[in-house]
Amino acid sequence: MNPLLYARSNRIVELMEQPAEERDADWMREAAQQAVLLELATLPPYLCGLWSIDTSTGDGSVFDTIREIVFDEMSHFGLACNLLTTLGGDLVLADERVVPTYPGPLPGGVRPELSVFLSGLTKDSAYMYSRIEEPDHPLVLAVAEHTSIGAFYTALLEAFRAHPERITGARQLTLNMPHHGAGNDVKPLRTLAAVEAAIDVIKEQGEGTSASPDNPFPGMQGERAHYYAFLEIFHQHKLKENPVTGKFEFGGAEIPMPDALPMGIVPEGGWPRTGPSAPDAATTQLLDEFNRLYSTLLSTLGKAWLEQDESEGLGRLFDAIGQMSELQDPAQRLMAVPLPDGSGKNYGPEFRFVTS
Repeated sequence: MNPLLYARSNRIVELMEQPAEERDADWMREAAQQAVLLELATLPPYLCGLWSIDTSTGDGSVFDTIREIVFDEMSHFGLACNLLTTLGGDLVLADERVVPTYPGPLPGGVRPELSVFLSGLTKDSAYMYSRIEEPDHPLVLAVAEHTSIGAFYTALLEAFRAHPERITGARQLTLNMPHHGAGNDVKPLRTLAAVEAAIDVIKEQGEGTSASPDNPFPGMQGERAHYYAFLEIFHQHKLKENPVTGKFEFGGAEIPMPDALPMGIVPEGGWPRTGPSAPDAATTQLLDEFNRLYSTLLSTLGKAWLEQDESEGLGRLFDAIGQMSELQDPAQRLMAVPLPDGSGKNYGPEFRFVTS
């Protein structure tokens, strides 16, 4: 495997530094592979936050918001895989060298100052989620210049526009999810127009537009783009446009932070398995079970986009969807087990790739 594909490389930054005239077919395939890893990297932290929420109390609005964002990110992952295979690329996924680990940076060197971690939902984690989705020029807050996910997708789109002949339409999978919103279908990318539409969905669901913080492809009316939705959770207030200044401010309706299981931050390398802070045998078994399930899921997804026959690929994709649903139970059982350090925090899933 090309070591530049490794999850903790700075490959996206390096790809962005290459002049446009040097962005050949290999550049595009490598960029699309990095896009897949970026989309994958968002799911574990968002899922930990979602699964930690106590749905028996509160109004459920924060749970619903994060749940919709998770579905968006799943569709973005599928679209990124279609971007790679329509270029004739082979998806690299079930490999411990490329699977994102936590805490750590986003793949490819995007937002190098940001450390992405796994924990239950807190104000700190909500703010971290917003930093993942942060656009180059948000409608609220001032941010430093950096390589954003949106800027990276723009560079990839420009390469597609310069070379539409590189779109092969190979190994495209289709998954319709109309109950989750207009933008959440995974569509085949066989034309430049389809590629443009897919990248617009990925960018604008995450970052919004230059004119509005709203998700232009919502599941329900009034949904914010991910960046602004996470900031509303952090500020515990809805965004509201100031009628005098025309600027958006967090002065709208209150958004109470829901009760959540106190999952601690997973340490680098995962929870210690030996020494005085080691978990008991049952908890160790549960941690290992989750990692095995997650690894099987990644392996199934990887194989889905390698199938030459579309029906075979879809069969594997539906298998993966079933495997995804199996992750929640062991994750929430872990979130109910106290850490042995007396911190008041609990265990949680590690999302580590392991070989069987």
